[in-house]
Amino acid sequence: MSGDLHCHTKLSDGSLGIDDLVVLAKKQGIKTIAITDHDCLAGTVRGKLIGERHGVNVVPGVELSCTDKERGIKVYLLCYLSDSPDRLEGLCHRNLLASKRASQYMMLKAAQHYPITPELVLKCASGSTCVYKQHIMHALFECGIAGGIYDDIYYELFTKESPDNILVEARYPEPLEVLESIHEAGGIAVLSKPCDYDDDFGILNELIEQGLDGIEVWNSSTSNEQREALLEKAKSDGLVVTGGSDFHGLYNKGKVALGSEVTPTAQLNALLSYKSKKKKQMKALQTI
Repeated sequence: MSGDLHCHTKLSDGSLGIDDLVVLAKKQGIKTIAITDHDCLAGTVRGKLIGERHGVNVVPGVELSCTDKERGIKVYLLCYLSDSPDRLEGLCHRNLLASKRASQYMMLKAAQHYPITPELVLKCASGSTCVYKQHIMHALFECGIAGGIYDDIYYELFTKESPDNILVEARYPEPLEVLESIHEAGGIAVLSKPCDYDDDFGILNELIEQGLDGIEVWNSSTSNEQREALLEKAKSDGLVVTGGSDFHGLYNKGKVALGSEVTPTAQLNALLSYKSKKKKQMKALQTI
């Protein structure tokens, strides 16, 4: 029983609702998925209920945004199976406020570049907890200005190298602060796409020292060579390993099918039993 543990819905920057995502998983024979919307826990309860109705195990999850100020980059931590998800609500709320401020500026800038309105962008973002770059591109696509979500205009507007970019970066907490929040909520912290940040595992090593639980090995951005290196790293540091498609539906870059990357059966079982094994280890240490 493998599982796709990295999926997004309309609640953040995905194009499918929770119901549609679960039904798609069932149709494709995927027995386990995790809904990991950006800084949003709203789909956790509903996802589990809908999953039970369709025979799909929906693992509670969220993808939390971080800013590594020293390196000047965004970092993402996946949180699974939190015992007290309400303890993450404050963090999610602050992150979404930061995202909304940034997206508001980008919407206004986009409307200065092209004949779209912020109102149309908000309409394209209907159902989401925030406005994302994909929603701005959706509005441009609706108006016939862009030929798709990721055509040349996307790279013109949303890459730092472009002189015409409209990027406004949201400020999120440091990765170590978010890691601590995940553990305070009783969750399992997994670094999303670790090879996207640096080549020498700098961020990964810092997080491991602070108690990181796992790394995402199987995803579309890692090569076979990188996967082997990550698996070796996980083995040497005692980390759980996960995988997922990072499914966004219409808003994916290129063709990405649900279940195109998964967490293999053994690793999925290790994740699901991780906290109970950790508790047993702690008890064993206390008796020594």
